[in-house]
Amino acid sequence: MMLGRIRSGVLKRRTTATMLEICAVAVTIASALSPAMGHMPYVLPSAFEAARDRITIEASFGEDAFRPEIAMKDAPFEVTRPDGKTVPLAAPTLASDLTVVEASLPVEGLYRVSSGQRLGRVGKMYRTGNVWTIVGEGAAPPAGATFVDVRSATIADAYVLRGKPGASGALTVRGKALEIHPLGDPASYSPGAPAAFEILYDGKPLAGEAVTLFREAGVYDGRKQAGTATTDEAGRITLTPPDAGRYLLLARHRTATPAGRDAYTSFTATLAFEAL
Repeated sequence: MMLGRIRSGVLKRRTTATMLEICAVAVTIASALSPAMGHMPYVLPSAFEAARDRITIEASFGEDAFRPEIAMKDAPFEVTRPDGKTVPLAAPTLASDLTVVEASLPVEGLYRVSSGQRLGRVGKMYRTGNVWTIVGEGAAPPAGATFVDVRSATIADAYVLRGKPGASGALTVRGKALEIHPLGDPASYSPGAPAAFEILYDGKPLAGEAVTLFREAGVYDGRKQAGTATTDEAGRITLTPPDAGRYLLLARHRTATPAGRDAYTSFTATLAFEAL
């Protein structure tokens, strides 16, 4: 009888250990997927107006604007110069929660610093009407939902001005995937003044897409969102930064991509800027 109790206790401990291992694996998988599926990517230059010919850029994924949680690995960092030429950046430095990379600013003018288009892991997605939802975002999928594989694709941009604006080549539309394109000078945003943007997919206006503006100061005062808007037929929105500080504009678009590596892709684009 005593031997049976001992064996039963050992079996329970092994079963508990196995369940803990399974849970640990599940958490690991969820953590691996979360940067691609839920967190916001961002790039943050050390200054939006550069005083020198080089600038340091922080990049990460986070649930709040400019709060690093998961380092941005495997991103093809790049800078677009005032003449419109895009060049890759040198290998970044990786920490556990953020990535640091430097960009050269050889001439005066406006530059676009970017994570480049980064492909993430494959997850599952289902559709309710015309709305695509990633599994794990919110409520459980409805009964009878049809699931498809979906790969995430993220890009994070910011504009840096060195000296006088000059040529506007850095504002050239890429013409591929999802992007946020400023309409006007991205180095001259100010509190209380409307800022206009267009949301493009493969270079064409994307109508009816929800866009959210996050404010860094919201981490301290609880007002994390500065505004939301839906693009018009021309893919355009106007949002107003309410006060001085740094902001992150976020757009997402989920769609079938038969010509891509996967049947469906969840695109996320962000634009960091400063209102002064």
